[in-house]
Amino acid sequence: MARLSQTLLLAVTALANVGVGLSIAARDHSLPRPTWQLLPTGSTARFRGLAPVSDEVAWVSGVGGTVLRTTDGGRTWASVGPAPSSSGDADVATLDFRDIEAWSAERAVILSIGEGNSSRVYVTGDGGASWTRSFTNAEAGAFYDCIAFASPAHGLAMSDPVDGKIRLIETRDGGASWDVVAPDGMAPALEGEAGFAASGTCLATTAGRWYVAAGGANPGRVFRSADGHAWDVSDAAIAGGEGAGVFSVQFRDARHGVAVGGNYSDPAGNVDNAAWTRDGGATWLPATAFPDGYRSGSAWIPGRGYCDAALAVGPSGSDFTLDGGKIWHRFDNGSFDSVECVKGPVCWASGENGRVARLVLK
Repeated sequence: MARLSQTLLLAVTALANVGVGLSIAARDHSLPRPTWQLLPTGSTARFRGLAPVSDEVAWVSGVGGTVLRTTDGGRTWASVGPAPSSSGDADVATLDFRDIEAWSAERAVILSIGEGNSSRVYVTGDGGASWTRSFTNAEAGAFYDCIAFASPAHGLAMSDPVDGKIRLIETRDGGASWDVVAPDGMAPALEGEAGFAASGTCLATTAGRWYVAAGGANPGRVFRSADGHAWDVSDAAIAGGEGAGVFSVQFRDARHGVAVGGNYSDPAGNVDNAAWTRDGGATWLPATAFPDGYRSGSAWIPGRGYCDAALAVGPSGSDFTLDGGKIWHRFDNGSFDSVECVKGPVCWASGENGRVARLVLK
């Protein structure tokens, strides 16, 4: 932890030299406080979908059928969402794209949420010049929340429970086609249990394993699977209930994970809203010092020297941990819904009113 703190301090000092900013965290005055660098998207849409590819290329998606893409580190953004002419769907501008996955400046997959046929998947291979609808929900009880890919070919999307079990669909051709996963191997959902389409991280995959974050029942729970077909579930030590529970789950490897959440109707609530695991999600322990409010998104920081470092974001601010989720430190009070980090390391965040930001750590 001492080495990591020093590394992060040096990184933030470097950021300060290029105008990003530096101040001291309130919880521990020995730790640095990085500040997000806001980027000019020219949009007022709420972006819960976030898919950075590199320090230069990133995609965001959100309300009103909006999809933006940058190829210059966020200095400029192009509107590349599906239009009636490029997708063949007259109502595409009414959709809310809550999740997006991308692998380059050309290839991306987006998920829209909603009841009935509002839950859809579109794919592009030409940077958004054209989009193909590859999945349309036909089940009355389904409401798709999140999408994740273990490889450019293999992905899952998750829906709230259908007939008492979380519904999954699977692709093995990069999102071009989807099949419903047989529900036999899924652990039963509790009464009122569901996912939250808040940041695109209610479904996650790392090291070939899969995880689903759930709330609506107390406590919140995390489902886990080694293959996406046979599932176990554990209590996550995060308070749940109506509008409350686990909103985001992320794993650094097959054993180390963090989960964050809370109650979205209580954005300042800072108790029982984060947990950590070191046994692959079989058992979860509550954080010793919680994030300073409800948190909808989380991300591990990749790279040497950052093995136990992660970020969490929500409408009341951002936090970081240096010890794998045990202690969280608030470092920003701006509103974000989603956060993702890529090699560099570079972290991106997105949220309401067109807010997109990045944080470079070297």
